[in-house]
Amino acid sequence: MSEFLRDYLLVVLFLGLAGALVFGMLGLSSLLRPTRSQSQKYLTYESGVDPVGSGWTQSNIRYYVFALLFVMFDVEAVFIFPWATRLEAYGTFGLIEMAIFIFILALGLLYAWRKSVLRWI
Repeated sequence: MSEFLRDYLLVVLFLGLAGALVFGMLGLSSLLRPTRSQSQKYLTYESGVDPVGSGWTQSNIRYYVFALLFVMFDVEAVFIFPWATRLEAYGTFGLIEMAIFIFILALGLLYAWRKSVLRWI
């Protein structure tokens, strides 16, 4: 057996051992845990307040759009940081590319602002 295959065999053995350990611990915990059924366990918990109504209520779509905008601008920060650390290597071309990127994101923010998505109701 070659050195290359022996290295991969070692990785496969460790993955198998890790999987066996995980399933072994899950099986052991299912044997040791108490199995007393209580009706209070299955109630929805709402920060110490008694649950009111059904758990299947609709939420305003505005909250989801607000969260997506947050993720979009968070990803923008993830892309800008490495660019800023290597700006000298990218030169003028990198500066123009980032300006276009920020301009497109600014257009998205302007559109969301004009549609009143950023107003928290």
